[in-house]
Amino acid sequence: MPDGLLQNYIDGQFVDSSSSEIIDLISPVDGSVVGQSPVSNRTDVDAAVAAAERAFLTWGKTTPSVRQQALLKLADAIEAHSDEIVEAQCRNTGQLKAMIAAEEVAVSADQVRFFAGAARMVEGLSAGEYMEGFTSYVRREPIGVVGQVTPWNYPFMMAIWKICPALATGNTVVLKPSDTTPESTLVLARISKGILPDGVFNVVLGTGATGAELVDHPALGLVSITGSVRAGVAVASAAAQQLKRSHLELGGKAPAVVFGDVDITKAATGIAQAAFFNAGQDCTAATRVIVHESIHDQFVDALVEAAQTLRPGLPDDADAFYGPLNNVNHFTTVSQKISALPEHATIVTGGKQLGDKGFYFEPTVITGVRQDDAIVQDETFGPILTVQPFNSDDQAIELANGVRYALASSVWTKDHATAEKFSRALDFGAVWVNCHIPLVAEMPHGGFKYSGYGKDLSIYGVEDYTRIKHVMSAHD
Repeated sequence: MPDGLLQNYIDGQFVDSSSSEIIDLISPVDGSVVGQSPVSNRTDVDAAVAAAERAFLTWGKTTPSVRQQALLKLADAIEAHSDEIVEAQCRNTGQLKAMIAAEEVAVSADQVRFFAGAARMVEGLSAGEYMEGFTSYVRREPIGVVGQVTPWNYPFMMAIWKICPALATGNTVVLKPSDTTPESTLVLARISKGILPDGVFNVVLGTGATGAELVDHPALGLVSITGSVRAGVAVASAAAQQLKRSHLELGGKAPAVVFGDVDITKAATGIAQAAFFNAGQDCTAATRVIVHESIHDQFVDALVEAAQTLRPGLPDDADAFYGPLNNVNHFTTVSQKISALPEHATIVTGGKQLGDKGFYFEPTVITGVRQDDAIVQDETFGPILTVQPFNSDDQAIELANGVRYALASSVWTKDHATAEKFSRALDFGAVWVNCHIPLVAEMPHGGFKYSGYGKDLSIYGVEDYTRIKHVMSAHD
């Protein structure tokens, strides 16, 4: 447990918030208080933004090589402090420690190194004479001070996804982590001292109200959030009032379309793992199985068998597959969604809390659902899978695309033509074929419709943190 009240990180220093409002940090493992955080106010936000503005005057003029070297050093520091990051995050999330180490810290270090390289690879049109007597070229420039808000499901990695492309392109950052999971971000801030110049990276702690103060700040050139649709709409609306750019990575309701030619056990295991990983608290998680009617019953049986082997457990449990839901409000929401299932829906496994303390929820498979059911249409963000049969390609496409989210999807088949057809037809930012949920730094992550806009990861994500300027010179 951290000693005393957590502090903001502003201009290279940990400083007390000017606010007297405090919130408890609650362990999802057992409901105990593991720390306290301030609810930062506009004064704190102003101080952080002012620091970022000052730092931008020099950081924004550094060469890509300088920024690359800083990010490479940061990646090394992340690996060197892995145990500390894991412990800090586990206090707030209850996630399996092995999962944090492998899937967040190690992966994040690799992603930082990608962004370090990408800093030197931004592209534009070649300089040339596009009009006789004139030479034109395009400058890619940093935007300035960027405000960012990160979620609680992958607190450390989501901070990396936000911070690193912004820094790689010469911007400075003020970041507000989730109110329930701030500690791993503060470790990142501390280890960045001496690697990043003071003021380049700043952290303000608080609730949604703090995030609103940040988004509203007129000095920001761009605001970026990973979070719920509700939060994304609020951010986009606030940004629009000042005509500032916004970058929104929001919710998902990913379908897994399964054809009758699959290896049933292999496909069911892969989908179940993609559904229950991190307790289903992943915007790309498989949530809706749309399976050909010829294998529906066998596939449900295989899903149930897989689900029963993918149990939750305590952070140090080497045999557990996932940890608890993050907080009591989210646990209550997931529980209520299960309680509100219509009579025609059947819970074939799971559907309730596991144990008598903490926010653990059983892996759950539900059949008999209809397309207009809330459990099909709304993001659950928990270890919950629904199953629907289909009898034709057209019906499968209609069911898969028939939600307001459009982030991720998968198709499972041995037929190449079917895979190609559905790769085109599925209206989602990512389509996996015979797999679901793997991500790589080189490929973009982001969706359409209510899943938001803008890309994380890849060179496309880097470009989102730049502005382009046309320069034209007369020859005479």
